[in-house]
Amino acid sequence: MTTTRISPSEWYFEKLGRLLAEVNRMEFDHGVEVVQAAWERGAQVITLGNGGSSMTALHYITDWNKSIFLSTGRPFYGRTLVDNMGLLMAYGNDISFEDIFVEQLKNIMKPGDLVIAISGSGNSENVLRAVDYANRNGGETLGLCGYAGGKLKEMAQHKIWINKNDMQLCEDFHAIFGHIVMQKLCSYQ
Repeated sequence: MTTTRISPSEWYFEKLGRLLAEVNRMEFDHGVEVVQAAWERGAQVITLGNGGSSMTALHYITDWNKSIFLSTGRPFYGRTLVDNMGLLMAYGNDISFEDIFVEQLKNIMKPGDLVIAISGSGNSENVLRAVDYANRNGGETLGLCGYAGGKLKEMAQHKIWINKNDMQLCEDFHAIFGHIVMQKLCSYQ
C-alpha cells in the first residue's frame, strides 16, 4: 500500500489558491482607489497594526514611500506608527498599550489623512481606538482584517476582509494588497 504525501509547500499553495478564488477583489480595488485618492490630494497615509500586522504596516510605507516617488516623481506622504520602539514603549508604559496608536494620531493626524489599520482578528483594542479617533476627527479609515472581521470590519469606513480563520493566509493577502497598491501607483499616468 502506497501513500502519497503532499509536500508542505504544495499543501500551503493549495490553501492559498482556494482562498485566492474566493476573496472579494472589489474590496481590494476599492482599497487601492482609497490610497490613490489620498496620495493625489497630498494627504498623509498612516499605517498601524500589531505583531505580523505591524510588519505589514511598515512594509507598506517602505515600498510606497520609496517606489512610488521614484517611479512618478510625486511625493508619497506615508508614515507608520509602528517603527519608533521608544515612543511605543513610552506610551505603553506611561498611558497604556491600548493607547499606543491613538496618542500618536493625536499628534500627527490632520483631517483628510488616511489611516490604514491592520488587524487579523479585527478586535485589537489599540487598533480600534486609533480608528475611532480618526473617524471622529476627520480622518479616513481603511481596515484590513481577517477571521470574522471583528469590530474593525464595521468600524472602518472602508474595508478589506479576508474571511478565513487562518492568520498566515490573512497576512499573505494583506501583504498582497500593499504590492497591488505599489504597482498601480508606480504606473500612475
